[in-house]
Amino acid sequence: MTGRRSVSAVTDFDQVYAATAPRLVGQLYLVIGDLAEAQDCVQEAFARAWLRWDSLTDGRGDPVGWVKTTAYRLAISHWRHWKAGVKALRKHGVPPDAPAPSADAVALRDALAQLPKAQRVALVLHHLNDMRVEDVARELRVPPGTVKARLSRGRATLAVLLADWHTDVLATEEFHA
Repeated sequence: MTGRRSVSAVTDFDQVYAATAPRLVGQLYLVIGDLAEAQDCVQEAFARAWLRWDSLTDGRGDPVGWVKTTAYRLAISHWRHWKAGVKALRKHGVPPDAPAPSADAVALRDALAQLPKAQRVALVLHHLNDMRVEDVARELRVPPGTVKARLSRGRATLAVLLADWHTDVLATEEFHA
């Protein structure tokens, strides 16, 4: 929707929210057993209602009913996702802990964080995602020469930042998995 809402539309929304939200949160809490989740579902339902408030209040529908139905559907959807997660957990067990990042990965991450974003993105796409310069250029919507310059500057800066590091962290298997 574009344009401004009238003061009365804003006031009506505020009044419906104040009159409906607390009770709806309480009802959803009793249904799903998680207060934070109930609050999230109600907030999401009202956010969606706000986007279409003019059509919900044009006299053809029930805005409160729409918000309640949307909140309940969101709660059921969240509950189904949770239930599927529990079912998968029972079937497959707890996933193994992910290994901690290697010293190479930490060193590279720290060094890349010091680069300008444009250089960092170019380096990661080209070296770690094995993208050709032309593909990186297309992805970033810049000329290939710009990508080459970013790669050159980024590699030069990394060489300084990683000078004390005794391995080529960009070439390690871990970053190409």
